[in-house]
Amino acid sequence: MRARTWVVLLAVGFALCQLTAVTGRATPDTKNYVSYALTLGGAGVRESAAGAIDHYCGSRAATAERDRSVDVVRFRAPSPAGRVAEECRRELWRKVDRRLAAGQTGGPIAPFTSARFLRIFEVRPGYPVFLTPFVTVFGVTWGVWLASVLIAAAGGVLAFLVLRAVRAPVPVALTGQALYYVLPCGATAMRPMTEGLLLALTLAALWGCALAARGRPRAGALLVGGASAALFTVKHSQALFLGVCLTGACAVVAVRGARRESGAGVEPWVRVVGAVSVGAVVGTLLLARLLRYPAATESLQDLLTDHFTRPDRARPWPEFLHLEVDFWVEWGRRQLTQPLFLTALAAGAWGAVRQRPVFGWFVVAGACTGLLNQAGHPDITIWGDRLIVVAWLLPVLGLPLLLERLTAPRASLDVVTAS
Repeated sequence: MRARTWVVLLAVGFALCQLTAVTGRATPDTKNYVSYALTLGGAGVRESAAGAIDHYCGSRAATAERDRSVDVVRFRAPSPAGRVAEECRRELWRKVDRRLAAGQTGGPIAPFTSARFLRIFEVRPGYPVFLTPFVTVFGVTWGVWLASVLIAAAGGVLAFLVLRAVRAPVPVALTGQALYYVLPCGATAMRPMTEGLLLALTLAALWGCALAARGRPRAGALLVGGASAALFTVKHSQALFLGVCLTGACAVVAVRGARRESGAGVEPWVRVVGAVSVGAVVGTLLLARLLRYPAATESLQDLLTDHFTRPDRARPWPEFLHLEVDFWVEWGRRQLTQPLFLTALAAGAWGAVRQRPVFGWFVVAGACTGLLNQAGHPDITIWGDRLIVVAWLLPVLGLPLLLERLTAPRASLDVVTAS
């Protein structure tokens, strides 16, 4: 009961802190998800557009007001909130009305932009489905906020459960939950975007791997498979990345086990998790093709043409690879000037693999999905933010285990490491 009480207190404390910014978190993509959710709730095209526009423009107005209040030149000036909101609504309605008049009325998302670009969001129904009951019952503003709080708080609880599943002491597991809230995971999960669900579902899959390693392969397989299936509905590329990375972790664990114990076969739970992970990879590829989801080349064109606002590139792959190299060179340069992220990754990897020599590789695999997601979108304007955020799960889970190693008595440490 004491552990449960602390888990609840941490989650509630985090939620209360979020009351300081009920609005102001929306991004340009948010209005697509909100419109999708309103449509699923029964709203017509114009009604869903109105709800999404009011939420997005209200968010921009709130941000403008906060910026004005701390501007050393304009802090005594009149509030710009009304003007910003009005200009935002006028611009968005102009685009929507023009596209509606042109006959773009067939999709579940109001026509804020081209149908080709909106198709990318139409194949991600998972987050709008989750959002729908909240915006239906509580309205758009509070519904979006409540859904975001629930997703973010659940992510911290899942971090606690993962660490407890690998027999970390309660204080260590609570440290992982707290780190989830204070590191970029918590702030990013609060944004009305898909990243909060991506983080939570990745943690659910890691929880399944931990349970399988502790003698519960059936429960573990169900969690890994269920998380992968849910990820497909949220962002199918992330489901593919997770399946590939977990398969790689299973291969590493199998090879290490074979080297350590000559002649020993692969442990049954590794076979189970590996089979589910391979199934997730194959299933994602086949289902995406069957449903005619946008292919990788379409994603490249979206990236290289600024969301299809410019002509398609004739040779997208060479340009993408050139951009990829330049991106990681610049990313590394910026990281070395402020190496907090790299240090956190290294320390987290050391703690996870050193303290839990088997499960640690699955933690590393989960974090690698964030790196793959960033590699698929080498956009330097958001390099350190939401695209790579899943990589922060490595310090969230690894740093508490490193703390356990530093604080545990030597005798008990040997027992934990051997496990």
